[in-house]
Amino acid sequence: MGFLDKLSSIFGVKKREASILCLGLDNSGKTTIINKLKPDKSQTTDIVPTVGFTVEKVQMPGLAFTVFDMSGQGKYRNLWEYYYKDAQAIIFVIDSSDKFRIVVAKEELDTLLSHNDLRGKRIPVLFFANKMDMRDSLTPVQVSNLLKLDEIKDKAWNICASNAITGEGLHTGVEWLTEQLQMK
Repeated sequence: MGFLDKLSSIFGVKKREASILCLGLDNSGKTTIINKLKPDKSQTTDIVPTVGFTVEKVQMPGLAFTVFDMSGQGKYRNLWEYYYKDAQAIIFVIDSSDKFRIVVAKEELDTLLSHNDLRGKRIPVLFFANKMDMRDSLTPVQVSNLLKLDEIKDKAWNICASNAITGEGLHTGVEWLTEQLQMK
Protein backbone atom coordinates (compact mmCIF):
# COMPACT_ATOMS: atom_id res chain seq x y z
CA MET A 1 0.00 0.00 0.00
CA GLY A 2 1.48 3.35 -1.04
CA PHE A 3 1.59 6.53 0.97
CA LEU A 4 -1.45 8.04 -0.74
CA ASP A 5 -3.39 4.78 -0.28
CA LYS A 6 -2.70 4.97 3.45
CA LEU A 7 -3.71 8.62 3.54
CA SER A 8 -6.99 7.87 1.78
CA SER A 9 -7.85 5.04 4.16
CA ILE A 10 -7.19 7.30 7.14
CA PHE A 11 -9.64 9.89 5.84
CA GLY A 12 -12.16 7.37 4.52
CA VAL A 13 -13.01 9.65 1.63
CA LYS A 14 -15.66 8.85 -0.95
CA LYS A 15 -14.62 8.43 -4.57
CA ARG A 16 -13.27 11.73 -5.84
CA GLU A 17 -10.92 12.74 -8.61
CA ALA A 18 -8.62 15.73 -8.66
CA SER A 19 -6.34 17.19 -11.31
CA ILE A 20 -3.20 18.56 -9.73
CA LEU A 21 -0.42 20.51 -11.41
CA CYS A 22 3.08 19.99 -10.04
CA LEU A 23 5.12 23.05 -10.96
CA GLY A 24 8.47 24.62 -10.12
CA LEU A 25 11.82 25.34 -11.67
CA ASP A 26 13.92 22.60 -13.19
CA ASN A 27 15.86 20.50 -10.70
CA SER A 28 13.58 21.45 -7.80
CA GLY A 29 12.50 17.84 -7.17
CA LYS A 30 9.02 17.68 -8.70
CA THR A 31 9.41 14.29 -10.35
CA THR A 32 11.11 12.81 -7.31
CA ILE A 33 8.25 13.99 -5.08
CA ILE A 34 5.62 12.48 -7.38
CA ASN A 35 7.62 9.26 -7.58
CA LYS A 36 7.79 9.07 -3.77
CA LEU A 37 4.01 9.52 -3.51
CA LYS A 38 3.31 6.50 -5.71
CA PRO A 39 2.89 3.02 -4.21
CA ASP A 40 6.25 1.45 -3.33
CA LYS A 41 6.04 -1.14 -6.11
CA SER A 42 5.40 1.59 -8.72
CA GLN A 43 8.31 3.80 -7.75
CA THR A 44 11.28 4.05 -10.06
CA THR A 45 14.91 4.33 -9.02
CA ASP A 46 15.98 6.18 -12.15
CA ILE A 47 14.66 9.76 -12.11
CA VAL A 48 15.44 11.83 -15.19
CA PRO A 49 14.55 15.47 -15.93
CA THR A 50 11.05 15.88 -17.30
CA VAL A 51 10.85 17.08 -20.89
CA GLY A 52 7.51 18.75 -21.60
CA PHE A 53 5.30 16.99 -19.06
CA THR A 54 4.31 13.60 -17.75
CA VAL A 55 1.01 12.45 -16.34
CA GLU A 56 0.82 10.20 -13.31
CA LYS A 57 -2.39 8.68 -12.03
CA VAL A 58 -2.42 7.73 -8.40
CA GLN A 59 -5.40 5.60 -7.42
CA MET A 60 -6.48 5.29 -3.85
CA PRO A 61 -9.59 3.95 -2.19
CA GLY A 62 -12.01 6.83 -2.62
CA LEU A 63 -9.54 9.25 -4.19
CA ALA A 64 -7.75 9.47 -7.50
CA PHE A 65 -5.13 12.10 -8.30
CA THR A 66 -4.09 12.90 -11.82
CA VAL A 67 -0.82 14.74 -11.38
CA PHE A 68 0.63 16.70 -14.28
CA ASP A 69 4.37 16.86 -13.71
CA MET A 70 5.35 19.90 -15.77
CA SER A 71 8.92 20.52 -16.85
CA GLY A 72 10.54 23.46 -15.08
CA GLN A 73 13.07 24.15 -17.80
CA GLY A 74 12.71 27.68 -19.14
CA LYS A 75 11.81 26.62 -22.67
CA TYR A 76 8.89 24.48 -21.38
CA ARG A 77 7.39 26.77 -18.73
CA ASN A 78 5.05 28.33 -21.29
CA LEU A 79 3.27 24.95 -21.44
CA TRP A 80 2.07 25.32 -17.86
CA GLU A 81 -0.73 27.73 -18.75
CA TYR A 82 -2.51 25.19 -20.97
CA TYR A 83 -3.35 23.18 -17.85
CA TYR A 84 -4.45 25.96 -15.48
CA LYS A 85 -8.14 25.92 -16.40
CA ASP A 86 -8.72 22.31 -15.31
CA ALA A 87 -6.43 22.36 -12.27
CA GLN A 88 -8.09 21.71 -8.94
CA ALA A 89 -4.88 22.14 -6.95
CA ILE A 90 -1.27 23.14 -7.46
CA ILE A 91 1.89 21.77 -5.92
CA PHE A 92 4.71 24.29 -6.34
CA VAL A 93 8.15 22.91 -5.56
CA ILE A 94 11.07 25.15 -4.60
CA ASP A 95 14.69 24.06 -4.35
CA SER A 96 15.40 25.66 -0.98
CA SER A 97 19.12 25.11 -1.46
CA ASP A 98 19.24 27.22 -4.64
CA LYS A 99 19.28 30.74 -3.21
CA PHE A 100 20.26 32.30 -6.52
CA ARG A 101 17.19 31.08 -8.41
CA ILE A 102 14.59 31.88 -5.75
CA VAL A 103 14.01 35.17 -7.61
CA VAL A 104 13.19 33.23 -10.79
CA ALA A 105 10.84 30.98 -8.80
CA LYS A 106 9.12 34.12 -7.46
CA GLU A 107 8.69 35.51 -10.99
CA GLU A 108 7.21 32.23 -12.23
CA LEU A 109 4.89 32.05 -9.22
CA ASP A 110 3.69 35.62 -9.82
CA THR A 111 3.06 34.85 -13.50
CA LEU A 112 1.18 31.70 -12.53
CA LEU A 113 -1.03 33.36 -9.92
CA SER A 114 -1.87 36.35 -12.12
CA HIS A 115 -2.91 34.25 -15.14
CA ASN A 116 -6.56 34.76 -16.16
CA ASP A 117 -7.38 31.07 -15.68
CA LEU A 118 -6.11 31.11 -12.07
CA ARG A 119 -6.60 34.66 -10.83
CA GLY A 120 -9.48 34.58 -8.36
CA LYS A 121 -9.85 30.79 -8.68
CA ARG A 122 -10.05 29.34 -5.19
CA ILE A 123 -7.80 26.32 -5.51
CA PRO A 124 -5.32 25.19 -2.89
CA VAL A 125 -1.61 25.69 -3.47
CA LEU A 126 0.85 23.46 -1.66
CA PHE A 127 4.45 24.65 -1.55
CA PHE A 128 7.24 22.21 -0.87
CA ALA A 129 10.46 23.87 0.29
CA ASN A 130 12.39 20.90 -1.00
CA LYS A 131 15.97 19.74 -0.42
CA MET A 132 15.91 20.77 3.23
CA ASP A 133 18.70 18.27 3.87
CA MET A 134 21.15 20.33 1.82
CA ARG A 135 23.69 22.47 3.58
CA ASP A 136 22.61 26.11 4.06
CA SER A 137 19.16 25.54 2.58
CA LEU A 138 16.53 28.18 3.27
CA THR A 139 13.92 27.43 5.92
CA PRO A 140 10.24 27.32 4.93
CA VAL A 141 9.79 30.68 6.67
CA GLN A 142 12.63 32.20 4.62
CA VAL A 143 11.21 30.72 1.40
CA SER A 144 7.76 32.02 2.32
CA ASN A 145 9.15 35.51 2.96
CA LEU A 146 11.17 35.59 -0.26
CA LEU A 147 8.18 34.41 -2.31
CA LYS A 148 5.88 36.80 -0.38
CA LEU A 149 3.36 34.04 0.17
CA ASP A 150 1.52 36.11 2.76
CA GLU A 151 0.29 38.25 -0.16
CA ILE A 152 -1.74 35.34 -1.56
CA LYS A 153 -5.24 36.20 -0.37
CA ASP A 154 -7.55 34.35 -2.78
CA LYS A 155 -6.20 30.82 -2.34
CA ALA A 156 -5.59 28.51 0.56
CA TRP A 157 -1.87 27.77 0.71
CA ASN A 158 0.57 25.90 2.88
CA ILE A 159 4.33 25.48 2.83
CA CYS A 160 6.11 22.37 4.05
CA ALA A 161 9.77 21.54 4.41
CA SER A 162 10.52 18.43 2.39
CA ASN A 163 13.15 15.99 1.26
CA ALA A 164 11.85 14.24 -1.85
CA ILE A 165 14.45 11.48 -1.66
CA THR A 166 13.53 10.32 1.85
CA GLY A 167 9.90 11.44 1.70
CA GLU A 168 10.31 13.63 4.76
CA GLY A 169 7.61 16.32 4.89
CA LEU A 170 5.58 14.92 2.01
CA HIS A 171 2.98 13.31 4.29
CA THR A 172 2.20 16.61 6.01
CA GLY A 173 1.82 18.46 2.73
CA VAL A 174 -0.32 15.88 0.97
CA GLU A 175 -2.49 15.49 4.08
CA TRP A 176 -3.17 19.24 4.02
CA LEU A 177 -3.88 19.19 0.28
CA THR A 178 -6.26 16.24 0.65
CA GLU A 179 -8.17 18.09 3.38
CA GLN A 180 -8.44 21.16 1.14
CA LEU A 181 -9.76 19.10 -1.76
CA GLN A 182 -12.28 17.34 0.47
CA MET A 183 -13.67 20.67 1.66
CA LYS A 184 -14.58 21.62 -1.91
